[in-house]
Amino acid sequence: MTTQTDRVDHELIRAAAHVAATRCRGDNHTMAAAARARDGRIVTAVNAYHFTGGACAELVLIGTAAAQGAYDLDTIVAVGDRDRGVVPPCGRCRQVLLDYFPALKVIVGTTDGLRAVPVTDLLPESYIWADHQLDADESAPLSTS
Repeated sequence: MTTQTDRVDHELIRAAAHVAATRCRGDNHTMAAAARARDGRIVTAVNAYHFTGGACAELVLIGTAAAQGAYDLDTIVAVGDRDRGVVPPCGRCRQVLLDYFPALKVIVGTTDGLRAVPVTDLLPESYIWADHQLDADESAPLSTS
């Protein structure tokens, strides 16, 4: 674990908190996420809970960002509704965020001790999906001639 800490993006936290306060209603939408794209844009999203499972706010945000042409995210944060504050990503989100954005910073901690850490710090000794994919030339059928 590198324990490297970067400056906390408070504008990003405010954006997620605003979405949590104004868009999260009832049990279907209880978390909001905000991410800063490399070009400076802020993208926001809410979770889509369902009793069969559902997408966390961070995962909805990945799709929302792509739909807006923001494919390179720098920092992400999730905030709970009902003034719960910053909430760290679950294990599934940590893995997906690492696979999509290995250089991503994630804001975690409590109001008294917020910090931005590399996503790799949240999943030490992790499985890297891309490391286990076949290269394009490896997946081609073998020649029989």
